Parts: sequence; C-alpha cells; structure tokens
Amino acid sequence: MPTRTSLSLPEDVKERLQVLDEGGDSLSDEECVKEKLRLLQEFLLADTQDQLKILEDKLKSSELSTEVYTSEVKAVLKKALGVVKEDEGVEQNGHSNSFSENGSHKDDGEQEGAMDTREEGDAMKSPSAPKGRGGRRSKADSEPKSELQGLQLLIALHMLQCLYLYIDFFVNYTPPPKCPDCRQYLDDSDLKFFQGDPDDALDEPEMLTDERLSIFDANEDGFESYEDLPQHKITNFSVYDKRGHLCPFDSGLIEKNVELYFSCAVKPIYDDNPCMDGGVPAKKLGPINAWWITGFDGGEKALIGFTTAFADYILMDPSEEYSPIFALMQEKIYMSKIVVEFLQKNQDATYEDLLNKIETTVPPAGLNFNRFTEDTLLRHAQFVVEQMESYDEAGDSDEQPIIITPCMRDLIKLAGVTLGKRSIRHPTKIEKDSKGPTKATTTKLVYQIFDTFFSDQIDQNNKDGGGVKRHRCGVCEVCQAPDCGKCPACKDMIKFGGSGRSKQACQKRRCPNLAVKEAEDDENMDEEEVLPLKETKKISQAKKKKQTKNKISWVGEPIKTDGRKAYYMKVRVENEVVEVGDCVSVSPADPSHPLYLARIMALWEDGEKMFHAHWFCRGTDTVLGESSDPLELFLVDECEDMQLSFVHGKVNVLYKAPTENWFMEGGMDDDIKVIEGDGESFFYQLLYDGECARFESPPKVTPSEDRKYKFCASCVRNREREAQELPNVYEPLEDEESDSKVFYGLATLKGEQHRVGDSVYLPPEAFNFAEKLASPVKRSHRKDDVDEDLYPEYYRKSSDYIKGSNLDAPKPFRIGRIKEIFCNKRSDGKPDRMDPKLRLYKFYRPENTHKGPKGAYHSDINQLYWSDEEVTVNMAEVLGRCQVEYAEDLVESFYLFFFPISIITIYAYNAKTKSFEDPPNHARSAVHKGKGKGKGKGKTPLKLSVVQEWRNKRNTTTVAKFLDTSVCGGISETNWAIEMWDPAAQAFRLNNPGTTVFTEDCNVLLKLVMSGEKTNSLGQKLPQKGDVEMLCGGPPCQGFSGMNRFNSRTYSTFKNSLVVSYLSYCDYYRPKFFLLENVRNFVSFKRSMVLKLTLRCLVCMGYQCTFGVLQAGQYGVAQTRRRAIILAAAPGEKLPRFPEPLHVFAPRACSLSVVVDEKRYVSNVTRGNGGIYRTITVRDTMSDLPEIRNGAAYLEISYNGEPQSWFQRHIRGSQYQPILRDHICKDMSALVAARMRHIPLAPGSDWRDLTNIEVRLRDGTTSKKLRYTHSDKKNGRSGTGALRGVCSCAEGKPCDPADRQFNTLIPWCLPHTGNRHNHWAGLYGRLEWDGFFSTTVTNPEPMGKQGRVLHPEQHRVVSVRECARSQGFPDTYRFFGNILDKHRQVGNAVPPPLSKAIGLEVKKCVQEKMRENATGYFYFFFYY
Repeated sequence: MPTRTSLSLPEDVKERLQVLDEGGDSLSDEECVKEKLRLLQEFLLADTQDQLKILEDKLKSSELSTEVYTSEVKAVLKKALGVVKEDEGVEQNGHSNSFSENGSHKDDGEQEGAMDTREEGDAMKSPSAPKGRGGRRSKADSEPKSELQGLQLLIALHMLQCLYLYIDFFVNYTPPPKCPDCRQYLDDSDLKFFQGDPDDALDEPEMLTDERLSIFDANEDGFESYEDLPQHKITNFSVYDKRGHLCPFDSGLIEKNVELYFSCAVKPIYDDNPCMDGGVPAKKLGPINAWWITGFDGGEKALIGFTTAFADYILMDPSEEYSPIFALMQEKIYMSKIVVEFLQKNQDATYEDLLNKIETTVPPAGLNFNRFTEDTLLRHAQFVVEQMESYDEAGDSDEQPIIITPCMRDLIKLAGVTLGKRSIRHPTKIEKDSKGPTKATTTKLVYQIFDTFFSDQIDQNNKDGGGVKRHRCGVCEVCQAPDCGKCPACKDMIKFGGSGRSKQACQKRRCPNLAVKEAEDDENMDEEEVLPLKETKKISQAKKKKQTKNKISWVGEPIKTDGRKAYYMKVRVENEVVEVGDCVSVSPADPSHPLYLARIMALWEDGEKMFHAHWFCRGTDTVLGESSDPLELFLVDECEDMQLSFVHGKVNVLYKAPTENWFMEGGMDDDIKVIEGDGESFFYQLLYDGECARFESPPKVTPSEDRKYKFCASCVRNREREAQELPNVYEPLEDEESDSKVFYGLATLKGEQHRVGDSVYLPPEAFNFAEKLASPVKRSHRKDDVDEDLYPEYYRKSSDYIKGSNLDAPKPFRIGRIKEIFCNKRSDGKPDRMDPKLRLYKFYRPENTHKGPKGAYHSDINQLYWSDEEVTVNMAEVLGRCQVEYAEDLVESFYLFFFPISIITIYAYNAKTKSFEDPPNHARSAVHKGKGKGKGKGKTPLKLSVVQEWRNKRNTTTVAKFLDTSVCGGISETNWAIEMWDPAAQAFRLNNPGTTVFTEDCNVLLKLVMSGEKTNSLGQKLPQKGDVEMLCGGPPCQGFSGMNRFNSRTYSTFKNSLVVSYLSYCDYYRPKFFLLENVRNFVSFKRSMVLKLTLRCLVCMGYQCTFGVLQAGQYGVAQTRRRAIILAAAPGEKLPRFPEPLHVFAPRACSLSVVVDEKRYVSNVTRGNGGIYRTITVRDTMSDLPEIRNGAAYLEISYNGEPQSWFQRHIRGSQYQPILRDHICKDMSALVAARMRHIPLAPGSDWRDLTNIEVRLRDGTTSKKLRYTHSDKKNGRSGTGALRGVCSCAEGKPCDPADRQFNTLIPWCLPHTGNRHNHWAGLYGRLEWDGFFSTTVTNPEPMGKQGRVLHPEQHRVVSVRECARSQGFPDTYRFFGNILDKHRQVGNAVPPPLSKAIGLEVKKCVQEKMRENATGYFYFFFYY
C-alpha cells in the first residue's frame, strides 16, 4: 500500500524552518523551540491538535510519565505527517500508540516499551538503522522517496527535536536551589554567611575549662562534681550550619537532626551584663541538641537556651549580623505571651479582636522590633498555636481549651497550622489568670431547669454506650503518645489502679484536632444545608394507632340525632365512664411510642361507636424536644374522627392558667415542685403551632349551649384559616351591566378587604410594562487572556459568582390600583365566584421607565408614576394591600422606613413618548372622591408616595418603661440600659441622654435587686419589679459554642453564661414583652440545645414565645446580616409576629429556615424573598461620602457635596450645619497598604488578582516575590508549566516550616491553605458599588472573617461611618472612643431598621389589645 500523506507546508514555512535550523535571527534555544512549534502546529489537523492537547493535560496532571508522553506524541505526529503506511495502522516497533479512535488513552501496559525520543530521532537519521516491524525503512535500503515524502521526514525530525526540547523545559523544571542543610534559597539576597571567629576563640571542651567561667575557688572541686550539664550565658552569638549559612534555630532544623553550630562569647551564669567584657571567645560550639524557653524574666523577656553535649547556654544578645534573625525569635515568643494572656480573659474574642490586640500592643524596650502586624501573627502562627496547646495541657480538666476558641480556630485555618506537633523544646511558661468568669446570678426557676437538664445529660454521657463516641484523629503526635500515668485522668484509669469512673482521656493526650473539629462542627453548621425533613402533614395523619379489646357501651340516651348520627354525652370504656370534654389516651401501633393524648369533643354512633379527638402533643414532639417537661402537654389545631375502640383509657389533663399576680411572682425563692408522673396526670397552658414553633395562649372560644355536644375549637379555627386563604367577592354592583361579567365593590383575601380605588401588591411576574428595558447581562468577570506568571493565583477564580452581588436579587412587587372587581359568568349565567378578577391601573417605578436603574438611584424609594396602562390579574395573585397617595395631600408627616419620607414631585409616565406628563383627573379622583382641591388641571404636578399597610395616624405617645441590655441599637427609647464595656456605654449616653446607663456587671446588678437594694454603689436607681415592661438584649454565647458534648465542663461554662443571666432578668422582672437577639447560629449551637433550653425557660415562666431568623438586608440596609430572634409575650398579651420583608435581597443570603432535630421550621413571614422596595446597594449607602486615604483620622469633616440617593438624603438627617463625623479608617501596615493598592477596581476583585512582583513599600523596604516550589496534586501546573504549590503539603507530604515565606505581595498563607478553604474567596476583596456589604464586623481586616472590606474605588478599608451606614445608623448618631472602639460599637449593634421593623410588630400587638380591651394605653416612641 502506498504511504498516506496528510500534511503539506508552504514554501515560506519551509524557508523559515531552515533559517531557524541554521541559527538565524539570533534567537535563544527556548525562543527557537517555541517558534518552530508555532509554525508547525498551525498546519496540524484539528483531531491531531486535540490528541496532543489531551496528552499535554495528562502530563500536567501526572497521569503520564515523561517517557510515555514522548512516545505517545511521536506516534501521533507520525500518523499526522503520513509517514506510517495505511495497512500497518499506527503500530511502531511492535507497540500500539495506545490511542483509541476517539483519542482516549489506553492503559494496556505497553507504554513501558516506548522508545526514547532521542533514540527515535537517531534511528530516523541513520541510513543503517535496522528495519523494525511496522517501522520505516532507511534511505540506504529502500526505493528513492518522492520529494514530498522526504520533506515529511524532515518535518518529522524538526517536530521531534522541538518537542524534546519543549518537554525538557516543561517537565524538568527545577526550582531555585536550596541549601540541603538549612533549606534557605541560595539565590536569596537575605542569605548571610558567618563572618568567622576571632583568632583567640576556643573550642567547646577547652572553653568550658577556662577559669573565667568557674564559680568556685581554686581550692574547690567544681566542674567534676556536676551531676547535670554546666550552665553558662552567651552573648554576641551567631548560629550557622556546617556551610556557614546564618540560620534560625527555631524552624525545625534541630528536630530534623540538622547540625547547627554557634560562636559567641561565653560568660558565667551569674553575669547579667550582655557586653563581651569578661567573656571567653568560643567557636563552633555544638552541634545544638535542643533549644528551650525557661519562661519570662520579670514578665517581659523570655529566657532562651541551647543544649549541647557538653553544657546548657542561656542566650543574651546576638551578634550584629545575627540580630535580625534572633529578633524574629524574640518576636514570636513575646507574641505567644500576648495571645495567651489575651485569650485567658477574652475566650469569645474573634480573629479581628486578636488583630486589634496585636496591632495596638507596644513591644517592650530592648527588643529588636517596634510593632506587630497581621503578617507577624501569621508568620509565627505555628509557634503560637503550639504554645496554646502546651498551655491547655497544663490546665485543669474542667477548663475550656483555648485552642478551640473562635479566634484560634480562624488562625489555624488561615495560617495552615499543623496541630498535635510535639517538639523537644520547653513551652513558654505563662502564669494562669486566677480570676475566673463572673458567677451568673440566676433565679431559682432558671437554675433548676438548667441544673436538672445538665445533670441528666452528664449521667447519660457517663454511661457506657450512652451516645456516639468521638474518636481521636489518630494522626497527630498527641494521639500516638502513651498515657502519662501521672495526671488525674490517668490516675483514675483502671489500668493505673483507679476506679475508671471519670472516663477522661489523659491530659497529655487531648487531641487538638478532635477538639477543633468538634468546635467547627458545632459553630459552622451550613445554614443552607438541606436535611431530611419530617412530613409536614398533620399530627393526626401521622398517628398509627392500635385498637384495644375494651368493652364499650353508651351511658344514657342520645341527646341529639342528626341523620344517621346519634350523639351521646357519655360512654363506658371498660370500667371507666368518659364524657364529652374528658381526655383519653390512645394506643399507638408502635409499643415503644408513648400513648397519644386527646380531648373528646363529640361522641356518636353511625354504625360504629365513634368520637372526635382534639389532639394534644407532648413536649418531645415540639421544638423543645428532650428539654421539655414530661408532664406538660400542648394544645394543637389537629383533630380527627376515630373509633372508640382505639381508646386506651381516661387521663387527667388540667389547664394551668396564669395567676392574677403573675407579674410579681418572678424570682421567688420557693423551690419548683417536682411532681412525679403517674402516666395519667398532665397539664397544658399553651397552644403550639408546629410549622412556625409558636407557643401561644389558647384562644378563648365559648360554644353555644346547643352545640356543646359536638363543638371543636380546632375545627373552627381550621375552617376560618381555609376560608381566609380563598378569595371571595361581596357587594355586587347592580348598576354595572355586562353580558360576560358581574362586578363587585369588595373582595377579600387572607383576611384583608380590597375595594375599587385601593392599591395592591402583586408578584413581579404578574404583569410587564410597555416600556421594554434590557435585562442586566450577567457578564463573566473572569479574564481568559491572563498572564499566569504575573497573576499566578488567578486560576482559583473558577466561578463567576461574586460575593455581595445583587445580580440575582428579585424585582420588587408590582403595584397597581384597582379599577374593577369582577367575576366572569359561567355557561349557566352565574358568576364564577371561586375565581374573581381585578382590573388594575399599572404604576411605574423609576427603574421601569426609560431611565432604568440610574433613575431609581436618584429617586425616592417609594416613588411611583401613574400610567393609564391596564391589566387584568387573578385575585389569588394579590399579595397584600398598600396605600398610594398624592404627596401634596399628605397633611401630616409619617414614617415609612426609619426616617420621614420627603414630599416628592411625581408625574404620570407615557411609555410611548418616554415622557413625564401631568396625570389625568381620574388618577386622583379614584381615591379622593368628593375632595375639591387638586384636580390635576393645568401643569400642577402630582405627588405620590407609597406607604405600607401598617402606616398609622400619629397619636399621643408615652414612653415604654424599657430595659435595654444591648446598646448602640435597640428598638425604643429606654429608661435603663446595662453595658459593661465603657466606650459603648458612653456612646449610648451621648445618643440617649434621658436613659440611666449602668456600666457594671449585669450579674452584680441583678443580685442587688434580688436582695432588695434600691440603688447601686454609684447611687443610680435600680428598676424594681413591675417597672420594666419590655426587656431587650443580645447576650453573647461564644463561651460555650465550641463544645459539642455534654459534660461537667459544658455545664460549668454554660451555667455562668450571660444567656442564663439574661433569662433570670426576664424571670425576675416578668416584662410584658421579651426579645433576645443573637447570631444566626444561636439556633444551632450544641445541636440546638441552647435554643431549646431558652424556650423551655420561657414556657416554664408562662410566656408565649417563638423564634425565627431575619435578614437585615430585607429591611433596608446594604448588608447581609442574619440574626436569630426570640420573641416572648406575657400571658394576656399578643405574641408579636415577625415583620414581613420590606426590600428584596439576594436569594443566597435569605435562607432563613431553621432545622431542629431534622424538622424544618419557618417564621410566619409569607413574602419569602419578595419585598415592596428595591434592594439598597453600596452605591445608595456611601457614594456621597468624600474621598479619604488609608489611615484618615479627622473626626469631623464636611460632606463636600449633596446627597445623591434616597438613602443618603435620609441617613444624613436634618442637621442645621451638616458635619460628617467618624469618616475615619484604620491605618494599615505598609505591606497591607501595598496589597490594597494592587487589588483591581473590577467587581469581584480580591487577593487572587494580586500580581507576583516586588514592590517598594512606604516604609522604605521592598516586598519579595512569592516562590512556587512544589507541585500541586490538586491544581496541577499552570499553562506555562510553572509550579503552583508553595509548601510540601501541596504534594501530599507534611508541611515543612522551611517552606514558609513572608513579606510577599501575595500572602503565602493563602495559597498554602486555599485548596481546603474555598480558595479564600473574598479576602482582600473590594465591595461592589451595586452589591452589598458582608456582615459588618467589629474590626474590618482584609484577611478577617469578612475579608470583603476594601472600598470599591479607594485603596483602603471601609471607614467607621461607612460601616455605620451599612448598619442603618443615621449620620447624626455619635460613637465613642478610638477608631477600633467605634468599629466594635457598630459591628456589635442590631441594625436600627431591623429593630424598627420588630418594634412596629410589638406596637401592633399593643394596639390590638387596646382595641379588644378598650382600656389602658401602651405605646412606643421610636427614637433614632
């Protein structure tokens, strides 16, 4: 068969190849190779290029070795060049090319026989090369080839030579050389050599015998009598390896048996003078066997020492050349002291709090450094964490380990610390803080609930098999070490002669990896994780019952006959008489399940003896779970008809009504009576809604006398709810005639009435507008043509999703005015009342006009434009009623948001002409019929405003008697506030001058009140029982959030937490309303046990209560902030509902349901992600603020411009002389400032966009370029063949301390740990103008928990005022203290708009009760 040809080259390409072969153009070898590849690859067929690309990808991912890759490419190229004969396929040298028809690789074991590239090339060139099976014949013993075939051979030769050079460059890349001993880069400019010893320096044995070092007289026998090694001090020392490189001794080299030596002047142990006078010059002492720390001398400086085979040496001053290296050692030791002492007293501190402490600490005099930065902390993180582990080892068994605090967990993740390492050096000795946490002051009720519950849990955990045993990690050195046999835990073990009761692990073997993992599991529950859910069916439908063999007979005659049903009042079940209103137990099909309990609401016979059961549920079937009282039942709106044969027996269920003196009974010293259950006696006091987890007082329903025999309140309420869900129409309009429609004057839906002229909300998809606007295009922010050498981390940006983006935010509700209410006629001529319709006039929002989003930005958020466009919608689509008014007709000021709405000039909008016109007369007359002014004539503009359905007339108000325990926020003007942190207390005083602020421990105050005191030590009047009508607070709970098991330490910590103290305040004062605010994960801590116990306490007190999660961004701030809210109301009050969302917000941030015991609970909110108004953006929030620089510190400046958006107009307030306060930002270190300057301004930019270059810093130093020295098993290599790993762990090996790099523009720690932490997306991230803030934190740090803290356009972190605006604080609100104090006040606050929304719901309940009782008054005056 003839040879197949598939490739031909033009003459210019041939000539260019020849020039390159002859060395023309003065190109380097690498440039020549690349040029040849470029020339040839242009003419390869598409399938050939695909095959080469597949091979290249497999080489990058290490699926193919270099040799196999070479062989495979040769085969592909031969086939492409047509050198192989068609009848011989693609075999060569007896081996297949291992490719299938689709180009996929065949792993058949034949790859090992592939020929080396160079050998194949030689075979091709040699005229005497042997003819192999299936191979090509040489030129010497074959027929002369055509010119084309000869050219193909030449091209193949060129290709293989170029390919070999390319592979050699691509695969055999060698990182910069390192010293094999000290592991330092040999090309590093910072590498220094030891300069040599003086001529009179002595060797170690000779030096030790020098009389200048002896502390004895000549007559004493000194050195020979030592049992331990002698100790001396050294000064002017330098440490180096055997190659003379100066190197640190704390980087793990000694532990790896690398020989390190030191030269110095040796002084006697008693000499404290660090100068060289009197010292003995010594050379090459060592090698060093160990280094150690003996503790802090005088509390400031650590004593560091070396041990050699001959002596111990305590270090004093280093030599001048070694001083920079030793300064890092001193720095890390002193830093570990700072961290331990800080976390001793602040175990709930965040990573940002620790940075604040680090950056504001001034190092002691005499140390060779002048400030600490975040880079310093990350550089020494491994050492600091090891010191924490050593500190925890020395602690008592009931102490919470510092290693699991939120701060340390974040540091461990960010810096990539390896836990459980054990080195031979001694730990830093730091005195423990003997001052423990303040003991919580609790009422008897709260104490006994927690004490009883935890006692039970501790007992259960101490039983064998009582729960899932958590195993050790088994990897760290701690797990692999034996039990010490000396600690109290070991002494109690049976193998050491103990009782074995404590079942505690050896204190020396507390696995840090397990402790941190448990803490992470408990605190970082995924809020959007979908767990298996229980059925949402009614309880009655889920009950599987079993019939009994009881004898059943009627007692008496039927009292009523209704068709076939004969109703009775009594029935005999076995030997018990049961009548209507009695409670019975029902046998479950599963004998392990407790008896079902129900009240008999009716008895009848209809062929079978039947009864109607109104069910109770046990506490274990509610959100309370195992924390509930076993004797307490809850009424539920669940009922069913069933046979009397299912009745097991009669039970006693009593209604526990609140006492008349309930408000004054809180905090009584009487013990709670514990009643032993007999299985037949129970009580109930509340109605339970299983969908929303609401505990409410049972509604009072009194049946008529003629309905008592079959009245069921559950049936009544369920029918009412079902009726409200269906639309209905009333008041037919007789004067309106139509052949196909019947018109009405009133429609109802979900309990709301709608009339002609009213305005309504509808979903965004209900109708469209004549003005067609282009939808925002979701453009990819990723670049395709990135220089991977310059931007080596850009490849980590694999997703187009940008945190804080509003692209996915839904549109706000459509708004229309009702023109007609009608029903279409059916074929029989009667109206279809089941499907009423509405004919509406459409209202345009500014963003719906041709102006688009820019028009919305400058317009008021509640601004609408009238249009004569009409649309017909189904009544069932209506979401609610709103009020649309002309602004000039508003005769009084009202509150829409948390600021008064200004009067806005509005026109009608004509979509055809894209113009704004005067609205027609009927636009106004629809609402204000009969009014004589403002008929819309001439060019008088009309003014419209949208107000919510909860808008109320202004009334005379009185201030609620209110106790607030969470300042810098709150929902009302308060009478008393408690804040132990002085800056926050001072800020509250500034903004609430009429409030009494207590700046002391809340436990001390409660103890004073409970003991009968009227004032505190400062003479401030204490609130007494009956004074407080609402209690509002947010007690922190980080102190126990990290512990995932119930044990004595858990109980000890939790019983002293502020949650328990806060509940005791509620029990003692018994306010009418109670609010607890906390982080979203409050509802998930300890498998939701904290939530359960909190609700259990409130229920036991007699409160109605519920819980939910709210998103602050849905109430008018440009920030995602999910917060758990617990609401409670006293008996006789209305339990508030959670406020409906006002603004649309990003769906990803609106996962607000809560899973407890595999059951998903939702709040009463019905709008979901929908809202009345558009979302508030970063641009809305702060685009009007003047430009400032990094470290700006002027407390008061001018605005330098007018407000641009609705938000800005109202956030500025009504200042007489507008002054902008607290527009100040943190002064970041020189390195951090350089990183911020190099973050691009594009949306979604973060640390992954940093360039890998050297830059000159503002302090005169120069940053380093990050070195990539290891292969990355997960990410492979870059497109240019460069390595992507910065540590040996990228290759699957243990971390090597010598790989750490510092002072680089790209922080080394981020690529080090990025693979297991979502690439640290968002760190050093910029805010997006059209997006929103991450949760505002107490200290904005680019590498903090919320790293997206850079200004969208300026090279700095966000200012205090910008953060305050993101929370919704008006510009007139004053903060107190330094810049970090102010950031903390802002970050710890509840956003005022969210507080306002909750407060209005409370106000609704008060007003509703007033209308029902028609007596008394209780209003809130909202103060901002």
